[in-house]
Amino acid sequence: MSLKEHLYELRYRLGLAMLVISLGAIFGFIWFQVRLGPIPSLGDILTGPYCQPDLEKYRAKITNNGECALLQTEPFEIFLVQLQVGAAAGAVLLSPLWLYQIWAFITPGLYQKERKFARVFVGAGALLFVAGAVLAYLVVPEGLKVLLGFGGDNWVTALTGSKYINFVITMLFIFGVSFLLPLVVVMLNRAGVLSYERLAKWRRGLMMGLFVFAAIATPGTDPISMVVLALALSVLFEMAIQISRVHDKRKAKLRVAEGWDALDDDEAAPFNYVASDAEGNDPGEKAIAADPPKRVNYDDAT
Repeated sequence: MSLKEHLYELRYRLGLAMLVISLGAIFGFIWFQVRLGPIPSLGDILTGPYCQPDLEKYRAKITNNGECALLQTEPFEIFLVQLQVGAAAGAVLLSPLWLYQIWAFITPGLYQKERKFARVFVGAGALLFVAGAVLAYLVVPEGLKVLLGFGGDNWVTALTGSKYINFVITMLFIFGVSFLLPLVVVMLNRAGVLSYERLAKWRRGLMMGLFVFAAIATPGTDPISMVVLALALSVLFEMAIQISRVHDKRKAKLRVAEGWDALDDDEAAPFNYVASDAEGNDPGEKAIAADPPKRVNYDDAT
């Protein structure tokens, strides 16, 4: 394809992606107040941690038709919150559709092996982000108990809808993104940037850094959210380190089997490179198998 055709293709894919995101925003805006069968409305899901019975003694008795409710202090505040949350929820729910448009634009330039690794890392990243967001949702009520209980009996809390929703969404986002950090470590190890030996040497410093990061990143600054995030990241980082250990061990065995470590400085590596095609097939593979490479002494080469 020419550059002009690439730009047309990019415009087409971005247009479809924006259309999908717009439809998702409309769906999320409606879902904010409407139940979908057994699935509660998006508003009920977000206010669930705040409206738990354990927090009744900390919050003001603000109700809507007898149900726990948040406070609106500005005109159109709830409309803007519903629009913001609905757009975010719709983009997340329909992410496979608009991410496919980006993938369809990028994938023609990737080899089969690169496509395989991209699918694995994108799938793992999506699962880790969801796991982090779910953990944050479970931690929010415990964090609110600590934050709302500082004033004792002298204070009562009446949270506005915008500030509470921003707090919850920030928690979900920070936990989700933080869970991607161990995946970055695995990717750097696969790329040869970080070795297991170096990660093992830095283990104590990394664990300390995780606790410092959790203390800074958590928006509520409550100890429960900080400790839960730090412990979860520590477990994930240890898993990433062990995955790196297995990968480096296999890589070392492969080097020994191919004779890379037994070469002298004046010997050529036993390697004949033939570029693979777009499908990942190696046209020179059979030729190399039939005529294996020979070691060459540079002193005898002309």
